[in-house]
Amino acid sequence: MSTASIVIIIVNIIIAKILAVGTTPIMVWWERRVAGLMQDRTGPNRADIAGIRLGGLIQAIADMLKLIFKEDFTPAHIKYKFLYTIAPAIVFISSFLTMAVIPFADTLVIDGESFIMQAIPTNLGIMWFLAFAGLSVFGIILGGYASENKYGLLGGIRASAQVISYEAAMALSVISILLTYGSIDLSDMVRAQSGTFFGIIPAWGIFMQPLAALIFIVTAFAETNRTPFDIAEGESELVAGYHTEYSAMRFGLFQVGEYAAMSASSAIIVTLFFGGFNIPWMDTQALQSNMNIIIFALLIIVPFTTYLLTKWMNKNYNWLDANDKRQREKNILIKAFWLITALLMIAFVLILTTGLGANGTNIATAIIQIGAFITKFFMMSFVFIWIRWTLLRFRYDQLQMLGWKVLIPLSILNIVITAIVVVATGS
Repeated sequence: MSTASIVIIIVNIIIAKILAVGTTPIMVWWERRVAGLMQDRTGPNRADIAGIRLGGLIQAIADMLKLIFKEDFTPAHIKYKFLYTIAPAIVFISSFLTMAVIPFADTLVIDGESFIMQAIPTNLGIMWFLAFAGLSVFGIILGGYASENKYGLLGGIRASAQVISYEAAMALSVISILLTYGSIDLSDMVRAQSGTFFGIIPAWGIFMQPLAALIFIVTAFAETNRTPFDIAEGESELVAGYHTEYSAMRFGLFQVGEYAAMSASSAIIVTLFFGGFNIPWMDTQALQSNMNIIIFALLIIVPFTTYLLTKWMNKNYNWLDANDKRQREKNILIKAFWLITALLMIAFVLILTTGLGANGTNIATAIIQIGAFITKFFMMSFVFIWIRWTLLRFRYDQLQMLGWKVLIPLSILNIVITAIVVVATGS
């Protein structure tokens, strides 16, 4: 195995790990801040390290450390300690592994050798996602059952009722997607979305399969056990449901597993319906052919963005007293942003003057595509957060009615329509 192969494998694993697990403190912070904004309150902004608050991010990090150092208590009435212990691990591992097959960029070619930009370079694609995403519910059911707690058991039963309501509709919506793309490989699906309709509209899955996209996104919310489909937890009804008897890092694994599932669902939705790593109106070849123009554009966009960011920070900190430690934080952050901007500007100028070469162009293309994917990923994650703090929880009977009487018939109808169009067009 060449050095390049080892480096690419490590990079893909790191990206998958960061997006699945490493972003959890950011997602927790973001969720709290968005919730505060929607409820007309500030949200977390007090915890700090030497006066550095990072807009409240330190609070999420403090909560994570608190879970690590809390006592891991197992109630005496637990009989099935093995099941009780492995339940949160099943949820976490299943959610984490779903991210392993997401393509972050197009195939990278270095010295004639091709590298697939996935943590696990398999062509199982969407089938891998469905397998591990469906497996995570067993951890929830086991956690509720092994807890030997009425609230936990009810949470596990609700999770069972939920999974038979949405899983069939999700699988049927995927069939329409497979008929459209003609492949189960996620990279092939993303490449199929690189064109345009009428030269203007990006050929994304959301435009080719709007009904399948709606069904898949709704069922993805149920997959992640987030509002409005958090009936397995139901804090106002079941205290916390399936994880009522858990504490410390075993409880933390359930929580991280939820955010990992949200991240994986965001990533797969972006991959299937929003062009994945594709930039609108620019496929891989277009990026490679116009790399110098793109670098020159970044030379203008990056400092302008930093200017707007620092202007916003100055405006939002101008009411503070001169001795307030948040003023010190603002000054440190502004200097850090301009230092990073200066380093990027130097790198861009060097690239324009010396050139990238074939390998450099391919690597730069992969970096830009990874950036495009991560941007879409965070935008979709915001939708998950937005919906959570907007809609009310469904009752479990309402979820079953939605799944069996609405989503499944619509999924079957969509398969029939898609099959007719595919046969008629011969595509």
